[in-house]
Amino acid sequence: MPTFLCFTMEFIDLKSQQALIKDKIDARIQTVLAHGRYVLGPEVQEVEEVLAGRTGVKHCITTSSGTDSLLIALMALGVGHGDEVITVPYTWISTAEAIALLGAKPVFVDICEDTWNMNPGLLESAITKKTKAIMPVGIYGQPADMTSINRIANEHGIPVIEDAAQCYGAYHEGKPSGGLSEIGSTSFFPSKPLGCYGDGGALFTDDDELAEKMTQIRVHGQSAKHHHPVLGINGRFDSIQAAILLEKIAIFDEEIEQRNKVAQSYTKALESSSLKVQAPKVGAGNTSVWAQYTILSETPEELQGNLKAQGIPSVSYYSVPLHLQPVFTGLGYKNGDFPVTEKVSAQCLSLPMNPYLKKEEIETVAEALMN
Repeated sequence: MPTFLCFTMEFIDLKSQQALIKDKIDARIQTVLAHGRYVLGPEVQEVEEVLAGRTGVKHCITTSSGTDSLLIALMALGVGHGDEVITVPYTWISTAEAIALLGAKPVFVDICEDTWNMNPGLLESAITKKTKAIMPVGIYGQPADMTSINRIANEHGIPVIEDAAQCYGAYHEGKPSGGLSEIGSTSFFPSKPLGCYGDGGALFTDDDELAEKMTQIRVHGQSAKHHHPVLGINGRFDSIQAAILLEKIAIFDEEIEQRNKVAQSYTKALESSSLKVQAPKVGAGNTSVWAQYTILSETPEELQGNLKAQGIPSVSYYSVPLHLQPVFTGLGYKNGDFPVTEKVSAQCLSLPMNPYLKKEEIETVAEALMN
């Protein structure tokens, strides 16, 4: 009789984290229910102050989602019809989606062979007179080479929006992600390293004028009651989500440390593995919060099947890159235009990654990688 394995290992474990801080979260939520200011209440201001301090910027503006954060940032920079915004094709669709929603054109550049983030060496050739902004993405937990990207952008007078949805909490050249350019953006979707229990996001900047404009755009373009100087959206953050986030921030650094320990265990196993896989690499000057631990394999489906047979979940993210998505057919890209992206999309496989993986679970994954 065949034996069927039960999946007990969590790919992303939110239950263990909640059990750890449940009493504190419950108390925070009860405070919100008591004061009744459910949208943009005092917890929102409190979490913005905490996040701004962590990020080393003057202003943090929370939003209703990471997607809305990108949209608001682009709107604040005046991006619109006929403009171009440079980004990467290896990311979640929100990055390019926000650009297209404003009538602008996403212009893609390929990613690096090692970090899988924007390749700065390809950036200059993508800049035109229509380029209104550059939006690099910090994939899988580490920032892009923001030093090189900022240098090129500054030479051309182009603002940079850092999409830090996956790498908030990481550092580049000693500076925190989110505070590495004119505007930083992140997401608090539950599966992110720092997430709430619903949708949410945040914007970061040192620019007073941009901060004021983004704050207005977040509330229908309103600067005062019944006064709307700019066009905006409903991008407000909920007080309950802010309350939850405050308690999660309190344990965030410990969780990052544990994520790195999990990643080190996986990497050590791969160093002595007979599997033909490429391990993830943290770029020079970077730290990572390991939103995912992603490997490349020439036979990802076979590897995924082997892991599944041992009760180990795995996910292939972004298996269809943005330049090959049907919605972006009109951009004129074709298969072969971005070879590194296409290779990574075809070969990537993400392993279980969360701070609450048990020692025996980490060992099970490590043993599976060594065989």
